Amino acid sequence: MATITFKVPSIACDGCAKTIKEGILSHKPEAKVEVDVTTKVVSIDTEASEEAIKQMITSVGHTVE
Repeated sequence: MATITFKVPSIACDGCAKTIKEGILSHKPEAKVEVDVTTKVVSIDTEASEEAIKQMITSVGHTVE
């Protein structure tokens, strides 16, 4: 598995982190997702492509840099 890291400036709270994590896991249940609310960084260990993960994050209403 590869680790993909994104800066997600729209993360404001633990609720945002939970939404992002659930959005990714609903598509890729085998992924390991870490969300750091303080640094606004999402790290995902997954077989999915970077573009696919980016779309999963934006589909739950967050912006990816």
